[in-house]
Amino acid sequence: MTVLLKNVTIVDSGNKQLHLKKRDILIKNGIIASISSKIAPPPSAKTIAIDDLYVSKGWLDTSVSFGEPGFEERETISHGLQSAALSGFTDIVLNANTNPIVDSSSDIVFLKNAAKEEVTHLHPLGTLTTKGEGTDLAELFDMHNTGAVGFYDFKHAVANPNLLKIALQYAQSFGGLVHSFPLDSKIAGKGVVNEGAVSTKLGLKGIPVLAEELQIARDLFILEYTGGKLHIPTISSAGSVELISTAKKKGLDITCSVAVHNLFIDDTALEEYDSNHKVMPPLRTKKDIKALQKAVKTGVIDFVTSDHTPMNIEEKRVEFDNASYGTTGLESAFGILNGIYGIETTVEILTRGRERYQLTTTNIKEGDLACLTLFQPSVKYKLAEKNVLATSKNSMFIGLEMKGKAVGIIQGKKLKISKI
Repeated sequence: MTVLLKNVTIVDSGNKQLHLKKRDILIKNGIIASISSKIAPPPSAKTIAIDDLYVSKGWLDTSVSFGEPGFEERETISHGLQSAALSGFTDIVLNANTNPIVDSSSDIVFLKNAAKEEVTHLHPLGTLTTKGEGTDLAELFDMHNTGAVGFYDFKHAVANPNLLKIALQYAQSFGGLVHSFPLDSKIAGKGVVNEGAVSTKLGLKGIPVLAEELQIARDLFILEYTGGKLHIPTISSAGSVELISTAKKKGLDITCSVAVHNLFIDDTALEEYDSNHKVMPPLRTKKDIKALQKAVKTGVIDFVTSDHTPMNIEEKRVEFDNASYGTTGLESAFGILNGIYGIETTVEILTRGRERYQLTTTNIKEGDLACLTLFQPSVKYKLAEKNVLATSKNSMFIGLEMKGKAVGIIQGKKLKISKI
């Protein structure tokens, strides 16, 4: 397949010669063959000429859930990856949030095989513990050898400190990345939203930031003792930022992420009792949002994720206390981040994380494999349910103004773009 991108603006801050320059890009058999001011369309080439079209290195989302196997009504792997492609993501890290749960090498092989024909590449996480029950370590080495990029009991903290210690020590033998969700469940109790003025006003049980920060402090003490690589997914408080910043200054091998919604929406949105706003960790305060936004820009927070978690309508259209946690967010991630940070910083944020997950990095230069995201940063629109690409429509962003949208991706010899 030959593809010609006409008059696209390249966003690549690492390449001063091309950064923010308009160029034609010719791709032959999955390789960037030429980058020039003007390239004549070769015979049989697919030409993409769209007004205000930008291109960058492929985007990565480090925390995505689908449903297959077991919850296909939420989202299948094939449809989920197509949605990710149209949302601009060339690569996603898939959570072990299925039934049966992903805790063996055969489960990893199943996920890889199910995704092999898709444009967006799927990089699976295995559970840290058998069945995700937090008791015994799962087959970490075997899962690593079949393609697992890390280990994570999705949205469940490692309650047993000795188990986390052993996991960090064991994973060092093969360079494994251990995830530990930041929540002390005993302190969180039966809370469902952030503990504060809003939870009191609404009569909803609260989860104090202490539940998150105490768990992080414990995990960092263990990491300092054991060594190894630790990732703390989806932090949500200003105090968590300070703890991780201090740990990084000590030289600990620690990374963390934040969900897009925790950068943009505070807990006052809960006043409508809309269960699409019920997420874990919960929406926090404006003060927390300010600290999180700054930490992303300075690099204290390493990655921003959509934390895409589709849930079908039966799991959301119930009383708030009984509703499942989670919001979809792949299709809205760029529009939200672009509105906060602008084009250049947003692209830099969305292209972080490949080294941490030991993924191949390609560049926008002649001779490199094409791994590109196409997007229009200036398009403004209000997100409607029809814009939600996922099978499940539980997005908290419906009705909000977006600035910019993805058009699609090119990954090697494969192309996926939306109809403009």
